[in-house]
Amino acid sequence: MRDEEKNRVSQPSKFKKFFRKRWVYPAVYLFSAAIILTAVLWFQGNSNDQANDKNNDQTVYDGSQDAVEVNSSVEEIAKPFANEDKMVVKTEFYDHSAKPEEQEEAIVFYNNQYHQNTGVDYAREDGKSFKVTAAASGTVTRAEKDPLLGYVVEVEHADGVVTHYQSLQDVKVEAGDTVKQGQALAKAGQSLFNKEAETHVHFEVRKDNNIVNPNEYFGKTVGSVKASEEAPVEEEQADDQKEDEKQENSSDEQDKQEESSSGQASAKLNA
Repeated sequence: MRDEEKNRVSQPSKFKKFFRKRWVYPAVYLFSAAIILTAVLWFQGNSNDQANDKNNDQTVYDGSQDAVEVNSSVEEIAKPFANEDKMVVKTEFYDHSAKPEEQEEAIVFYNNQYHQNTGVDYAREDGKSFKVTAAASGTVTRAEKDPLLGYVVEVEHADGVVTHYQSLQDVKVEAGDTVKQGQALAKAGQSLFNKEAETHVHFEVRKDNNIVNPNEYFGKTVGSVKASEEAPVEEEQADDQKEDEKQENSSDEQDKQEESSSGQASAKLNA
């Protein structure tokens, strides 16, 4: 009996002695903290994985939807050709603020009249034809032959900006086509309006149907183009047509007068 009582007394005393040691409680604390921290990290990892899966499901690309071109207004306008080192300017843009000698170089003589050039005429130094390329991405709104200007192509861009190309041949696009910057539109050709330029491309930039100086916007964004105080393109063309009609009418009247006078003279001779 005494041995059993001794064992019962010795067991609690050993247990108490163990917890009286200084390192026991810190060890228990650290072990508990490690378990709690592991559980928290595991929970956060699962939450992030679920959130990522949800976001991926929402941003899956749908191929049936048309892509939206968001950078069209920030694209920089380029010249309508490659190999700039081989190109020359045949006729400059007529700038009302330019010097008189510069304005003289921007005049086109046609049908016994002087016309202010509404764009820039480019040609190769060797006179050969060359590829005419889109100055900026956009949609072709016009691609047709004009008896006076040659083949004409117009491309519409963002913010009411239109680039105009004339004196073309071998046109490779048609109205409704979407073109990228640098894409070939046609080849340079000739026109009756500016015969002196020979094989060339006439290039214009328009904003809200108003003519602007292309030289001011090369290397600048489409969205930076501002409408000038120049007369709208349609008004200028209408004025030119009126002048041509006046000249034709005056020449017709002169011919009629000459015919009548010659008829009167012949009648007198016969009499």
